[in-house]
Amino acid sequence: MNKFLLAVHVLVAIVAVGPVTVAASMFPPSARKALAEPGDAQALSTVRVLHRICRVYATVGVAVPVFGFATAKNMGVLGDTWLIVSIALTALAAVVLAALVLPRQTALMGGMEGMEESIEEGVGGGGQGAAYAGASRVGPRDTARLAMFTGLFNLLWATVTILMIVRPGSTTGA
Repeated sequence: MNKFLLAVHVLVAIVAVGPVTVAASMFPPSARKALAEPGDAQALSTVRVLHRICRVYATVGVAVPVFGFATAKNMGVLGDTWLIVSIALTALAAVVLAALVLPRQTALMGGMEGMEESIEEGVGGGGQGAAYAGASRVGPRDTARLAMFTGLFNLLWATVTILMIVRPGSTTGA
């Protein structure tokens, strides 16, 4: 049973967390491109897809700690320091994603869609006037801040992955 639970835990982590880390990392540069070219429907579409991937796979990612706890309980390692640190870092990564990354992605998308609507309606005589009208709401600083929080999220997950592989102080072998 341990091997089955561990296999499911690892597979769900790869399938759920992997796409979130990649899509979240791609979002800030894609958002910068969409902000720089407000009339580019392809750039906005890319940002929408990346945000959807982050939201959907973040929800699926809830299964990772569920199977992780089941695996740890069966292996009798729930009290091990490496696991407690991993659990704390996983919780912190979830908070960073839910409270800092996803809301900022949503805000950037809202600002970009506002710019797109302004362009379609011809606000400011079209062209640059419309771009500047929407740019006052979101800009490169917002994408830089989002990139920082995304990097923190990815660093937390990389640390958890290393702890899960190395398991310092574990008596179950590595």
